[in-house]
Amino acid sequence: MASIRKEMLVEAEPESIWEAIRDVGAVHRRLAPGFVGDCRLEEDGAARVVTFANGLVARELIVDVDDATRRLVWSVVDGRPTHHNGSLQVFADGDGRSRVVWIADLLPNDLAGPIGGMMEQGMRAMQQTLQGANRAGAAA
Repeated sequence: MASIRKEMLVEAEPESIWEAIRDVGAVHRRLAPGFVGDCRLEEDGAARVVTFANGLVARELIVDVDDATRRLVWSVVDGRPTHHNGSLQVFADGDGRSRVVWIADLLPNDLAGPIGGMMEQGMRAMQQTLQGANRAGAAA
């Protein structure tokens, strides 16, 4: 099984980052605009349908939204992976700074390259969005 781990530092408080991550139906507006084009929650809120900027569409079950550990877990259930489990977690990393960790475990292994590339793009979009929101809040 392929396991991909990506980390980034963000010049923003972990609480503000977590608020954007835990808003699972607004990833296209609050977390990764430009990487995610659209996101809609299913009626029961247990899953979301994510449309990426490259046209890929994935249905993701929301496994856990853990406020105590600031960790979101989801699983892609429709698409090319036969298994996919993803998580995003936020950690404090000094004064006004946070570390965001994105992990994806997936099968088949040959998807590791393309999925890893998408995760890199997603991290860049998240960093730009989250730091931009932090700067806007500091200027207000």
